[in-house]
Amino acid sequence: MSAWRGQERVDRLRAVPLPSVLRLCGALPDPSDPHKWHTDQGTLSITGTKFMNWTQGVGGGGSIDLILHLRGGGFQAAIQWLERHFSGSLSAPDPPSPQKPQLRLPRCQPLHLERIKRYLNVERALPMDLIESLIGSGVLYADHRANAVFLLLGKGNEPVGAELRGSGPVPWRGMAPGSQKDLGMFSVSGLSPWPGSLATPPGIILCESAIDALSCLVLHPGHRCISTAGVRADPPWLVDLVASGAPVYCGFDADSPGDTLAKRMIARYPLIHRLRPSWHDWNDTLRSRR
Repeated sequence: MSAWRGQERVDRLRAVPLPSVLRLCGALPDPSDPHKWHTDQGTLSITGTKFMNWTQGVGGGGSIDLILHLRGGGFQAAIQWLERHFSGSLSAPDPPSPQKPQLRLPRCQPLHLERIKRYLNVERALPMDLIESLIGSGVLYADHRANAVFLLLGKGNEPVGAELRGSGPVPWRGMAPGSQKDLGMFSVSGLSPWPGSLATPPGIILCESAIDALSCLVLHPGHRCISTAGVRADPPWLVDLVASGAPVYCGFDADSPGDTLAKRMIARYPLIHRLRPSWHDWNDTLRSRR
């Protein structure tokens, strides 16, 4: 086999869709996030041909890297495994065109509104005027399970997803089915959802969750605080924020995943600076000041 043919074979194997490989390796898709998979090596998220293991803090690109990560055994063993399972064209059969996941936002349940207000104010130390402002704007409401629902807004301020946070005694968080967090975000500035003003904010701070974004806003008034809905180094909308001219800060949690992804973000966008909460996250920092 010529070197060119050999490289073509490797490139085709590397292009096998990652979900196909994950299924054959026994991984289970997360019911609340189509990009997240649970494996024997930990929780992975995939974006196109890239994957990231949040448990181990490592990632890679392409199906060969994925097999090496999940099964080990070396490069040749990974090639042989892929050829055995994806023979013929040396790549996975053309999958059907993926359908856009249908967003299913939880229905609003006003009966539980006082409960989430009390949870956010008493347990999370968020000011009531901020909570009331968000409820009045429609980007925060209670669902039938008494979860706090924080809407992710995309182009035209249309909902593209929602972060869910349980208000009960057992900590719980999730995403509304069909959420597309690459297309929008939960974002606040001042006491109203962005864009509440056409003025350029003094700074944009990226946080890991809606509650952290709100806590960060209380601690850094006037800034625009955005939730990335999970620790992510390069959400697709980030390039536009960096190009906006406002200073951008990565305010991820003060832990290993937060520091690791902050370094990756800054390596890709050198204009971004690290802003590390003094406690584990911004809400912990806010509550410590009560």
